[in-house]
Amino acid sequence: QVELVEAGGGLEQAGGSLSLSCAASGRTSSLYAMAWFRQPPEKERDFVAAITVRGGAPYYADSAKGRFTISRDYAKSTIHLHITDLKPEDAAVYYCAATSGGIATKMTSDYGFWGQGTQVTVSS
Repeated sequence: QVELVEAGGGLEQAGGSLSLSCAASGRTSSLYAMAWFRQPPEKERDFVAAITVRGGAPYYADSAKGRFTISRDYAKSTIHLHITDLKPEDAAVYYCAATSGGIATKMTSDYGFWGQGTQVTVSS
């Protein structure tokens, strides 16, 4: 079993930046990849970015390219998401996800482990 805990959400002004982190614990040696998803109010949960735990280039949703950066700290079993030039449409609950299954795409069904989410609010 793997547990994921997100941190770093909050209220930021439009145009500002924000960093989120996700720490994994438990059987982290089994993990293949970790990812970020977000879910705006009354909308579906959408893929933002993913990264493999032991190497490889990150993978972004088209909507996240340019302002979002995902990174990993393998030794700490932690990933980060840095968002610049925040926009009101970035407001959402951001979820960390992880998979040990050897495949990581933008599909929520690829990920077997999920955090509780952290709220990001953007004021205009």
